[in-house]
Amino acid sequence: MFSDLNEEFRIDAEYFQKRFLNEDQHRAKLENIQIGHLAFVTDGQHGYHEVDETSPIWHLTAKNAKGWIADTDGADHIAKWVDDNNQRSSLQVNDVILSTRGTVGCCAIVTAAVLPANIDQDVARIALKSNAKISPAFLLAYLNSQFGQDWLQRNASGMVQQGLSLDKVRNIPVPVLSEGFQEAVEKAIRSAQRKFEQSHKINVETEDLLFSELGLYEWKPDDASVCTSCASAVQISGRFDAEYFRPRYQSLLDLLRRQGKTLRDVARLRESMFTPQPGQPFHYIEIGDLAADGAATSHVVPGEEAPSRATWIVQPGDVITSTVRPNRCLTGLIEPEQAESICSSGFAVLTPKGIPAELLFAYLRLPVICELMDLHTTASMYPAISTTDLMCLPFLLPGEATIKKVKQQITTARAARREAHALLAKAKQAVEVAIEKNEKAGMAELKK
Repeated sequence: MFSDLNEEFRIDAEYFQKRFLNEDQHRAKLENIQIGHLAFVTDGQHGYHEVDETSPIWHLTAKNAKGWIADTDGADHIAKWVDDNNQRSSLQVNDVILSTRGTVGCCAIVTAAVLPANIDQDVARIALKSNAKISPAFLLAYLNSQFGQDWLQRNASGMVQQGLSLDKVRNIPVPVLSEGFQEAVEKAIRSAQRKFEQSHKINVETEDLLFSELGLYEWKPDDASVCTSCASAVQISGRFDAEYFRPRYQSLLDLLRRQGKTLRDVARLRESMFTPQPGQPFHYIEIGDLAADGAATSHVVPGEEAPSRATWIVQPGDVITSTVRPNRCLTGLIEPEQAESICSSGFAVLTPKGIPAELLFAYLRLPVICELMDLHTTASMYPAISTTDLMCLPFLLPGEATIKKVKQQITTARAARREAHALLAKAKQAVEVAIEKNEKAGMAELKK
């Protein structure tokens, strides 16, 4: 009906999907307040920003808002003057950040662990007022719920790249639920945050353990700026760039070759090819779905829309490592529930032989190993290591006690991460049930 058109005057059928209209009806039964009345909303600097690796200030982008809790994975450090000139977008604890361009709707809460930090122009900062009727954690759960995500996708616009203006962010309606319910949701989210922190701490401890056991703490790299190499070595390696023959790398290779093992001795390449079929959706893992802690998420893709890079079938216990820009240390471990998922051709899929998958996972994430992988990359615009060079990388096997300890700690870290995701899923589900039914039903969802 013409009378149903709002001030946006949208007349496209997509805007009036039955699911969206049904959600509008559920929201209408509750008190709703637009975010603009609850918070200060802004975005980051438009245009040039100066990267300064000596600065402590992080520059967060949309990818840093993917996992409910803001992180610094892949973020640059920006010069202090950039932050000084953009104090409106300088983040504070309990701010909520929201991606507004490209992949619209990624939402995370800011913690002290990522500060000091600022944002770019494709992220909105939502700083709730002290007298707001909603808490930051509840707002986070709502925006990540089906109600919040559908509203964001419904109101995004753009032909080539979807976007959400700041005015649209300010107009997001947020149902106001009781203080007790909001506190229960916040408790679940804070518990998830602690689980993520526990997982991260264990991963760091495991890296330190493996680093020490392999003798890398005692390694004294030769960082001489001048070296020589004979023609035969150049011919054998097929490389004649000075970087490849730096004494630093040669001494590291000598250290890791003590046992004469390579990656090929402890793993095999799984090259099970995937053939997409129209009408058959599949779970797809692309490089952007792999978090810095090794958590590999996936998303469902219709068979007829399969990307050209959807190539490899993975199985539980496989280790996937990015062959593209390996200096980012992107290695993941496939979970049981991810059996038969499909991953990008930008990954090498490795099945361990005679060693725990957790050990291979931890080994490939060591910064020095990633440095060696990066050393073997070719091309400048899209640097990648070939699987031949990857499988020839040296592998140094630690003692049995260390292998057992690494397996135990990685298993514990993964369990903590799964518990964190389960808590976030409960918080999200509880908000949806409370809006669709009532708060009592939502509280019951949190207690399951």
